[in-house]
Amino acid sequence: MSRLLLSLLAALVIAGPAGASSVERSYSYFTIGGSTLAEIEEELNRRGPMVGTTERRHPGATRMQFATRVSYGGSDGRCGVIDASVELNANMILPRWRITRDAGMETRIIWDTLAADIRRHEEAHVVIARNYAREMEAALKAVRNERDCEAAEARAEKIRTEILRRHDEAQVEFDRIEAINFERRMLRLLDYRLERMEDGRLPMP
Repeated sequence: MSRLLLSLLAALVIAGPAGASSVERSYSYFTIGGSTLAEIEEELNRRGPMVGTTERRHPGATRMQFATRVSYGGSDGRCGVIDASVELNANMILPRWRITRDAGMETRIIWDTLAADIRRHEEAHVVIARNYAREMEAALKAVRNERDCEAAEARAEKIRTEILRRHDEAQVEFDRIEAINFERRMLRLLDYRLERMEDGRLPMP
C-alpha cells in the first residue's frame, strides 16, 4: 500500500504558470474503475490528465490561466501605472472513482482519504498562486514616475516576470515538502477517518 500511495504522490502536479488576486474556480472530473488499489493506480495512469510536455498522466492537476491588465498614463512628462489587475481561472481536474461491488472496505477507505488529499493538494496550489498574484498586483500599481510610458511598461513586465519566477519556485518547494510528508500525512488522515467512522460521525464508504 505504501509504495502505491508514494507513486501516486509523485504524479501530483500543477500546470503553470499561474497567479491571481481574483480567482474563478471550476472543476472537471475523470472517471476511473478498479476494485483494488493496484487497479485504481493503473486506471489513474491510463485516464488521468496530461500536463504540459511531460507525456505522463497524473491523478490530479490544476490548469490555470491568468490575465494581467495594466493601464498607463501620466503628466509633466512622466508616466506610471494608473491601474492594474490580475485575474485567474483555475480548473481543477480531479478523479472520480466508479465503485465496484468487488471493492473491499479497506480499498474504499483508502480511496476516500487519497481523493480528499488530492483535492486539498490542488486547492493549495491555487492559494499559493493567488497570494503571489496579490503581491504582483500591488507591485504593478506602485509603478510611478517613469521617464515615459515605454519605460513604465518595461518596469511592469520586469516585475511580472520576477514575481512569476518566485511563484514557480514556491510551487516546486510546496510539492517537495508534500512529498516528504506524504506517507505520514496519509497515515494520520486514515487514522482520523477511522476514528470518525467508529464514533459514527462519518458514514461507512
